[in-house]
Amino acid sequence: MMTRYILIGFLAIMASIIGFAFFFQEAFIALLKHPALYSHARFLHIAAVTLFFANAVVGILWEQQSLASGSKEVILHTYNTVAFLDSRFSSPLIILSILGGLSLSYGTGEIWQIGWLSVSFLLFILSGIFWIVSDIPTQYRIRQHISSLKPEDQTLPDEVTRLLKLRWWISMAGVIPLIIVFILMVYKPEITAVADWFR
Repeated sequence: MMTRYILIGFLAIMASIIGFAFFFQEAFIALLKHPALYSHARFLHIAAVTLFFANAVVGILWEQQSLASGSKEVILHTYNTVAFLDSRFSSPLIILSILGGLSLSYGTGEIWQIGWLSVSFLLFILSGIFWIVSDIPTQYRIRQHISSLKPEDQTLPDEVTRLLKLRWWISMAGVIPLIIVFILMVYKPEITAVADWFR
C-alpha cells in the first residue's frame, strides 16, 4: 500500500511540474535557461536517464530469470524488489530526467523544432504513458493476488504467473522507445521535427 502512495506522490509531482510549466511558462523557461544551470542539468539528465534505463533493463532480465527458476519464493522476492525499485528509484529518476532534459532543450532551441530532440521527447512521453496505462494496473492486480497467498501454498496461482509474463511484454514495450531515445540523444541525426509532421 505504501508503494502505491509513493507512486501517486511522484505522479502528483510530475503533474505539478507540467502545470507550473503550462500556467507560468515565462518563469519556467527563464529558470530553465539560466546559464549556471546548464552543466548541472546536463550531468543530472545523463545520470538520471542512464540509471533509469539500466534499472528498467535489469528489472526485466531479473524477473525473467526468476520466472525461469519456477520457485515461488524467488519469484515473489524478485517481483517485490523490482516493484520497490520502480516506486522509490525509477519514479524520481523520471522526474529528474524530464527536468534535466527540458533545461538542456531550452539551451539548444525550441524543443518541437529540432528533429532528434522532439522525437526523443515524444518517445519518452510515449514510454511513460505506456508505463502508467499498462504497467501500474498490472502491478496492482499482481499485488492483489499475492496478498491472498497462504504461506503453505507451494506454487503461484496461474493468474499471477500469467500477469508476470505479461509484465515482460509491457516492460519491453516501455524500454524499446527508450533505446531509440538513447540513440537519438547520442547521434543527433537530421530528421524531421515533430512540429513539421503535420504541415
